[in-house]
Amino acid sequence: MNATPLLEGYGVRLEPLSLAHVPALTRIALEPSSWLHMTVRLHSEADVQEWVETSLRTADTGAIEPWVTFVGSEAAGGTWFLDIQRPHRAVELGFTWLAAPWRGAGVNPRVKLLQMTYGFEMLGLKRIGFKTHHENLRSQAAMLKMGAQYEGTLRNHMVMPDGSSRHSKYYSVLDTEWPVVKARLLERIATEPLQKPQA
Repeated sequence: MNATPLLEGYGVRLEPLSLAHVPALTRIALEPSSWLHMTVRLHSEADVQEWVETSLRTADTGAIEPWVTFVGSEAAGGTWFLDIQRPHRAVELGFTWLAAPWRGAGVNPRVKLLQMTYGFEMLGLKRIGFKTHHENLRSQAAMLKMGAQYEGTLRNHMVMPDGSSRHSKYYSVLDTEWPVVKARLLERIATEPLQKPQA
């Protein structure tokens, strides 16, 4: 059963993914730059519909918790808990993407704060992991800025849709590190206003 909760605060809202989100996601998810470093490629509303249906079936198994990111009434992107390991109190926070106007607009630290507060303070997790494409320098910089620790790289970890090899760089935050990471995120939010999308 899909147990993904609604998370809200700091000017953003994470809604549990549903079929009702297909039209809003179609309006923002067909921009190729959103998927440059991921194995997903979406080209049409039919692709979005299939992707959402597949994601919901996986969520029903308890393996993921998928959210759609909103700023006010505007869908801005998405983010997931992946590889949920309940016996080990660990998850991966990933599949995070933002529509182009919302990148660098103060959304990402707010989303991370909501998800990690939920993970560490409500679920009692001991570890939240992250992985990213070796060429996704923006994502790597954001993880380090947040205070996540680099753990290593899995070489030739994935084959991308264009046939190229992806090396996945791994990072994590532990429960003992969370207070410092949380303070950093709160400081960023206090100094980085949530901006409106570009025209």
